[in-house]
Amino acid sequence: MLYQPPAFREERPEVLRGLIRSARLAMLVSNGPDGVPDVTHLPLLLVEEDGAEALIGHVARGNPHWRRLADAGRAVAVFHGVEAYVSPNWYPSKAEHHKVVPTWNYEAVHAEGPVEIVEDAERLHDFVARLTAAREAAQPRPWSVADAPAAFVAGQLRGIVGFSLRVERLVGKRKLSQNRAPADRDGAIAGLEASGDARDRDAASAMRTVADEG
Repeated sequence: MLYQPPAFREERPEVLRGLIRSARLAMLVSNGPDGVPDVTHLPLLLVEEDGAEALIGHVARGNPHWRRLADAGRAVAVFHGVEAYVSPNWYPSKAEHHKVVPTWNYEAVHAEGPVEIVEDAERLHDFVARLTAAREAAQPRPWSVADAPAAFVAGQLRGIVGFSLRVERLVGKRKLSQNRAPADRDGAIAGLEASGDARDRDAASAMRTVADEG
């Protein structure tokens, strides 16, 4: 379960879907038979299947997670957005009372639902083609599954197993200094914007967006 203090809770479906689509590598988590969760890191694609939202992906056939996933029946897909360390030195209130501590800002979405295992070659080919098209879209000359020999692709498909997670519940959190006074929030934004790390600047941009919404 994702901990969601009211100040950081994100419930707007369009924002949650946007975070999922912009995420790079996701985590697929399901209950394991030994009491320890099974976790696989992989790209996922949000699609519509039979009138419902679903996340599609695939794992190596040699990965035991897919068989255990079939037994578990349900899973959670975890997506991360921006994230950055926030130093208390950036808060103007530090100079006033020193009652400040470091924190970490971040965005996260959890998608939960039942999972269907997909081994049908035609449907699996469609999954791979759609995942590839989504990731290749930004390339100047996008590569397509059709660019590879059909026999080669068929052989590759035999080495993977697909799945579809039907999204029944979306839970989101955007911890972006909404609980800080405006001056402290602006100080944190300025500190991140001055960073040489593009990830920090991305976090600062998200913080500005949330501040403007508030």
